[in-house]
Amino acid sequence: MKREAWAVMFLLLCGCDQPAPAPKGYAGLGQDAGAFKQVIRDHALVFPRDHGAHDGFRIEWWYITANLEDAQGQAWGAQWTLFRSALRPGPEAAGWTSPNLWMGHAALTGPGGHQSAETLARGGIGQAGVEVRPFRAWINDWSLQGADDLGQLQMHARGQGFAYRLDLVSRGPLVLHGVKGYSEKSGKGQASYYYSQPFFRVTGEVEREGRHVAVTGRAWLDREWSSQPLAAGQSGWDWFSLHLDSGAKLMLFQVREQQGQPYRAGTWITTEGQAQALQGEQVQLEALTWTLQENGKQVPTRWRVRVPGRGVDVEVEALEPRAWMHTRFAYWEGPVRLKGSEGGSGYLEMTGY
Repeated sequence: MKREAWAVMFLLLCGCDQPAPAPKGYAGLGQDAGAFKQVIRDHALVFPRDHGAHDGFRIEWWYITANLEDAQGQAWGAQWTLFRSALRPGPEAAGWTSPNLWMGHAALTGPGGHQSAETLARGGIGQAGVEVRPFRAWINDWSLQGADDLGQLQMHARGQGFAYRLDLVSRGPLVLHGVKGYSEKSGKGQASYYYSQPFFRVTGEVEREGRHVAVTGRAWLDREWSSQPLAAGQSGWDWFSLHLDSGAKLMLFQVREQQGQPYRAGTWITTEGQAQALQGEQVQLEALTWTLQENGKQVPTRWRVRVPGRGVDVEVEALEPRAWMHTRFAYWEGPVRLKGSEGGSGYLEMTGY
């Protein structure tokens, strides 16, 4: 479902510019949008313009997850994320009058466990931002940059004890989720604009504790922006991006309610990049195995995922069950493997536990 509350949570806690109202919904994402721009149906996405930042919207993110393998056949995973959160509506401005806060998350998962890092920046002073021609997203010394059609990208980040430098190349099209990029998140009409590039092939290098390892694999980019993506009472979400061995792709999410059934949706993506929206009973998710995390949280790290209309019935299992993101606003995110009606790999994100 991408995604995220972290920039908003940073906004709520930082106390910048004005006191923040009490949060509604998970991490305040259910707060009324006020003077911020609204997500509306039948709005046409335009590229490369929409690869850049969207003034007037409260939150957005640039998100890449990569499933990797080294020469010994060992599996790795890498995550690169940039979040923008606006304190108030309006365009970017120079200096400390900028309305934007920025947050980056990075992680490396593989032999030896899971490591994560976080970095923060204020807009308007050059520490972070996004440019479209050519494409460049950065925060401090982390960067994601390349062609303005996102067909080729270079991805770099580092944290305590880990780093990665990866080259991404895609021959597939961008995929719009929901109805032409309008992606609902509740039965009450809350929504975001949401598209992906799920066809990246990856080469590069990961580094752990000074050891450099060459890797290859697949990656998935998500872009999403909104001002009020959730309804009050939605407690968190579970999101899957899956690369099936057949070449098809599958994005699924459920937004959990404090009371009542979760809201479920997704997208079936053919090998050629054609998208079919999924909703409700077309998406069936069942948590099978729960794992205790270091902070005492119990998180489901093995799932049964079914899409009956496509013959998909798989178990999705975490590569590293304790892939907890030890950031200010903690959550679980890590690579997964598939078995059942199809094999494959992918990523799972879980919030609000």
